[in-house]
Amino acid sequence: MEPVMENEEHFSWREVKLPSSIPEPEPEPELEREKGDRRRGRNILIAVDHGPNSKHAFDWALIHLCRLADTIHLIHAVSSVNNAIVYEMSQVMMEKLAVEALEVAMIRSEAQIVEGDAGKAICMEAERLKPAAVVMGTRGRSLMQSVLQGSVSEYCFHHCKSAPVIIVPGKEAGDASLI
Repeated sequence: MEPVMENEEHFSWREVKLPSSIPEPEPEPELEREKGDRRRGRNILIAVDHGPNSKHAFDWALIHLCRLADTIHLIHAVSSVNNAIVYEMSQVMMEKLAVEALEVAMIRSEAQIVEGDAGKAICMEAERLKPAAVVMGTRGRSLMQSVLQGSVSEYCFHHCKSAPVIIVPGKEAGDASLI
């Protein structure tokens, strides 16, 4: 495990080993105009959890935002990365999303399970990656619940300074799946 640091706060995290069925990308020849700071794909950070609104935001990002050469970085915050049950459930979810990203949009994925406060961890990862966008779903709370308990998406909206934050509204119960 490698600690991630910001303002004296430490977050533990573990890389997710994605299935071997997802091939490593072959190096692509660079065009003359893509030398230096310019490159083919973008990094897109997608915050995920086990809820349906998170899956809806993931699907939305694959359909409306991602391009072929992009890399999506999945991030999931948990209370403890050392809890085997929580870690395994989270890893299975990340593997499914990575396989879906490859099958649906032919997009490469990287995944991290982070220990600690979700909002702060997402903002720190965005600061490290400098992604083209941070995508997340809503929790589905009422206005009053969000005011009283706080909201990860609202925290990220106000504190992520290195990338635009896209908050995808939750799908209604009768809406068809995007994918």
